[in-house]
Amino acid sequence: MAQPQSSATRQIGAPRDTYWKPVISLAGLLGLRMLGLFMVLPVLALHVGEMPGATPLAAGLALGIYGLTQGLLQLPFGRWSDGLGRRPVIFIGLVIFAAGSALAAVATTPWLLILGRALQGAGAISAATMALVSDIVPLARRTRAMAVIGIAIGGAFMLAFAAGPMLAAWMGVPGLFWLSCAFAVLGMLLLVAMPPPPAMVTGNPPPLREVFPRVRRQAAGVFLLHAMMTATFLAVPPMLADTFALPQSSHGWVYLPVMAASLLLLAPLVLLHERRSMRLAMHAAVAALLLGQAALLFAGSLTMLCGALWLFFGGFNFMEARLPASVSESISAEARGAGMGIYATAQFLGAFAGGVIGGALASAWGIQGVLAGNVLLAAAWWLMLSLTGSLPGSGKQEVHIE
Repeated sequence: MAQPQSSATRQIGAPRDTYWKPVISLAGLLGLRMLGLFMVLPVLALHVGEMPGATPLAAGLALGIYGLTQGLLQLPFGRWSDGLGRRPVIFIGLVIFAAGSALAAVATTPWLLILGRALQGAGAISAATMALVSDIVPLARRTRAMAVIGIAIGGAFMLAFAAGPMLAAWMGVPGLFWLSCAFAVLGMLLLVAMPPPPAMVTGNPPPLREVFPRVRRQAAGVFLLHAMMTATFLAVPPMLADTFALPQSSHGWVYLPVMAASLLLLAPLVLLHERRSMRLAMHAAVAALLLGQAALLFAGSLTMLCGALWLFFGGFNFMEARLPASVSESISAEARGAGMGIYATAQFLGAFAGGVIGGALASAWGIQGVLAGNVLLAAAWWLMLSLTGSLPGSGKQEVHIE
């Protein structure tokens, strides 16, 4: 039997028959933005190498600088959205992203390209967008709504790796950046076309020292999740190329069906969670992460590698949906942008740490060292979850910070 919603939820959440359209629009907006960011990754290092004065450091900065600016600015953007409103802040972020894409498209030197990539990341709208989803969607359906967002982002990630090299061969890397700029403009149009969201709860946002304790466990979880994901993509492409002799242009045809098939695992986990088996669903998801990484470590065939990625992304997609939903349940609307900002900062810093630590492990012990590190991270997470129980907020009750 469904539990009655709190008064805060009734005030913020849209009626059930109206909230899916804006959620789908926001999913499309984030998906397009991530597609624009990621589709240059498979080809950017070669593009930088053709520029005068290029160095390996410049190529690495061009690849990774967007993650640093994303991580540094998620919290300010989320905080601003608590005071200025979600949609104006998201619109400003898309304008910055479009400007960075245009600058990268016309760049003729590595350092101008790095500046453009930094501007792309500076449009740090993930926290404000997730906060807007939480404002719109009733409490009982937030995990499902976040799953839709996660699927859009994950699908964009996989499509980017498949389509990026093919599109670059046709329009060049500058053409990919112009396409990213067009995606940002399309995102603005989606945002403007959305029906007005419910009125935000007014009041003075609480200080961060009061917000952080309520989201620290979710922030730690997403840090581990994205560290594992980034490290996985340091290991899997060389495995496909070297171990299984699959050319880079064909890697997308591995990722796309695996991501689609992972929905077969995501759906039952979401249903299990919504039927009040929250603790079991979360344990199962982290177990899938652990088993997937262990299977990758011992993958002796392409079929086994695909099965391992299926397990990993099934667990990844559920936690990618559940963790931000839990943040929204742990704090009330006047602090939601700040809470999502803390969460998104941890997410991007986790991706940065996964790349740095994964690279160090690969230098010392090769691909097997990277995957073994991921196994240890997943095992530690599962153990901590067993000792501490479910995440805060899983009781389906928003907490107001006084």
